[in-house]
Amino acid sequence: MAWETVIGLEIHTQLATRSKIFSGAPTTFGAAPNTQACAIDLGLPGVLPVLNREAVRLAIRFGRAIGAEIAGTSVFARKNYFYPDLPKGYQISQYERPVVGRGQVEITLGDGSVKTIGVTRAHLEEDAGKSLHEDFHGLTGIDLNRAGTPLLEIVSEPDLRSPAEAAAYARKIHQIVRWIGISDGNMQEGSFRIDANISIRPVGETRLGTRTEIKNINSFRFLERALVFEAARQIEITEGGGRIVQETRLYDAERDETRSMRSKEEANDYRYFPDPDLLPLVIDAAFVDEATADLPELPDARRDRFQRDHGLSSYDAGLLTTSRELADYFEAVAGTCGDAKLAANWINGELAAALNKAGLEIDSGPVTAALLAGLLVRVRDGTISGKIAKQVFEAIWRREGDADAIIAAKGLQQITDSGAIESLIDAILAANPAQVEQYRAGKDKVFGFFVGQVMKQTQGKANPQQVNEILRHKLAP
Repeated sequence: MAWETVIGLEIHTQLATRSKIFSGAPTTFGAAPNTQACAIDLGLPGVLPVLNREAVRLAIRFGRAIGAEIAGTSVFARKNYFYPDLPKGYQISQYERPVVGRGQVEITLGDGSVKTIGVTRAHLEEDAGKSLHEDFHGLTGIDLNRAGTPLLEIVSEPDLRSPAEAAAYARKIHQIVRWIGISDGNMQEGSFRIDANISIRPVGETRLGTRTEIKNINSFRFLERALVFEAARQIEITEGGGRIVQETRLYDAERDETRSMRSKEEANDYRYFPDPDLLPLVIDAAFVDEATADLPELPDARRDRFQRDHGLSSYDAGLLTTSRELADYFEAVAGTCGDAKLAANWINGELAAALNKAGLEIDSGPVTAALLAGLLVRVRDGTISGKIAKQVFEAIWRREGDADAIIAAKGLQQITDSGAIESLIDAILAANPAQVEQYRAGKDKVFGFFVGQVMKQTQGKANPQQVNEILRHKLAP
């Protein structure tokens, strides 16, 4: 039987506020355990939560970015469950009336096609603490620094039909939240975590199958691998005559498998009810306008503009808009050097390779937009060849100076004296009569031999275009 997977994602992104969603405690990552949890975060008797206005503003920015409905009135609820890292015995979240309603995003699939994925809702909630199981000799430590950290939970429709689609959607949400500045999206620090719901059904069936949920995935690669495993597990059970149990599972990256964690809860298990300590949140049009007035040009629009205005391919434009910082860098380089395609080739090629090797982001590497643009100007005006430019780039990366200083210090300026190049070519042809006859007899590949000899003797400094033109003239029968 042919099977279809049905996947929906719940993405928890930490909002970029300086303090927590209902208290003034800081949200700085990496502090010593339990040093950033105040009385409100600890759930001590008699304390009252106060909503962080900035968290609401950031949630609205996301809603506007995905074309979603923004609620005029929103309500916070208590989600009741008992776990050691939840000191109050409930989590303040939203249920029936979230801040952000229905929206949608478009993802690009591996074959270049575009698919629209629905977003059901995005609601505000507080994070729980963290249970620490290592280095406690059979005990569990509780760190409540994260308790009360503001989260935006982004819930998709079950529109995803493969692990690859799920990974593409997660990357798209990650791109958007970073692009509009509402989260740093740091997956290693827990700022962007994914829960995946997956079920299977026969191809052509419209009813949903029994789903399992895979919790707290913090890598796009692990998300895809976890879903591949879980789909195969469900198919094997079903084809063997068994039944899928609705449950929550964890992904073990070392074993590349999911394993059971607990039975899956439904909404009624949490006994949601409006939080009596928080009044309904009223959001007027003026606040929405204020929150979104400085929204930047969004990634899809910028990608399309790069194709339209700069003549870039869809592939190159897509790479250059993976982050807002990278898109800004490209426009700065292209604007200065005057050649958008050359800038794109260098940024997506030489620069990207160097950054990946060093594990750096575009805004933390040693080659600034001004330095790269200066190098490309010298390629365009013929001062250096493309081959020599790679040597200069490496020197810039090593912080040896800008392109002009390096070219001067190392004597790398391109040889453009046609008389000097012609004299050198005459000597090479005279020294290789057999190869000359081979070329004239129709062996065109020998031409590369002569070009190589010229470049070898000039240490790559001869102007390639002039070399080619003079050689073809000299080798003509």
